[in-house]
Amino acid sequence: MRKKVIAGNWKMNMLPDEAIAYMQAFEPLVKETKVEVILCVPYTDLFYCIMNAQGTNIKIGAQNMHFEEKGAYTGEVSPKMLKAIGVEYVIIGHSERRQYFSETDETVNKKVKAAFANDLKPIVCVGETLEERESGKTEGIIRMQTRLALEGLSDWQVQHTIIAYEPIWAIGTGKTATSEDANSSIKAIRDEIRKIYGDSVAEEVIIQYGGSVKSSNAKELFSTSDIDGGLVGGASLQPEEFSKIVNYDA
Repeated sequence: MRKKVIAGNWKMNMLPDEAIAYMQAFEPLVKETKVEVILCVPYTDLFYCIMNAQGTNIKIGAQNMHFEEKGAYTGEVSPKMLKAIGVEYVIIGHSERRQYFSETDETVNKKVKAAFANDLKPIVCVGETLEERESGKTEGIIRMQTRLALEGLSDWQVQHTIIAYEPIWAIGTGKTATSEDANSSIKAIRDEIRKIYGDSVAEEVIIQYGGSVKSSNAKELFSTSDIDGGLVGGASLQPEEFSKIVNYDA
């Protein structure tokens, strides 16, 4: 039985003092949950959140990293730097990174490999645009992105990769795929993994849904057969609202 994993992505929000206040308010609200809780926060908040997460059930992740371990890459942060301060998870290939910062399937794959080389757990994002969806290309796009992101990984590494299906048209728009559509897309991702790596690997991979997840739709989404939790954007910025998503089955 796959566990549920619910991650918050703060994006470019929260100053350190706000992050500390958030952690202090959020921790008591989720301390009894059975799901794995992750907060993916800006670089400047990482250390403060890690310190405040000590002794709690909250894991801390970064929102991006470079695939090289060091070098002349001004402004970038390496996987070794993240690991050195206690980061456990890292989001890779978010649609906003692909759209605004020219991330490609190739760089996503390099980052996934770099994450594993440095004992970080990757959360790999895949998803289609509205135009691709309306053209009937959803399944082909997400299968291809999944295949290319995982290229060259071992069975064990694939089993320990979290995939987040995030239809780009639903991110921050208030639009949400129906639970049936989201589950169907996630089944297609799992089937693509099954084709390459076999049943036992595919059944172990945690696949989240992301795209305007909120407390009012969390239970319906997370109760489907193949959705293993969520990658939550805007709703994760409010500790009470995010705690309701985490505690969706309470």
